[in-house]
Amino acid sequence: MPRARSGKVTHQRHKKVLELTKGHRATRHALYRRAHESMLHALDYAYCHRRERKGDFRRLWITRINAAARANGLSYSQLIVSLKKSNVEVNRKMLAEMAVKNPGNFAKLVASVKPCLEQSEGTHN
Repeated sequence: MPRARSGKVTHQRHKKVLELTKGHRATRHALYRRAHESMLHALDYAYCHRRERKGDFRRLWITRINAAARANGLSYSQLIVSLKKSNVEVNRKMLAEMAVKNPGNFAKLVASVKPCLEQSEGTHN
């Protein structure tokens, strides 16, 4: 029985790895062995950081909301408290989007919930 050679299968596997590492630097996209290591690390980072990305976006939204809220005379925490007290259920993603794309509407929202904050401050004094 003749010896079976795995040339085609190996070539296809190598091509697949080299295609996945296309944008990597130096030999990490050209040499199979280095590319394979690079691919494994890249896939591992992608898996781990999928969860981190959610926190990154939340931090970005909070920063944007805070900047827009301060432009309208409130801090981020005051805005969130007043939104909760006035039973306005808008998530941070939508608030951040509104703050960036529709600052006028965001200002109206802040103006509509400001009285709730002032009422609650009056009860504490």
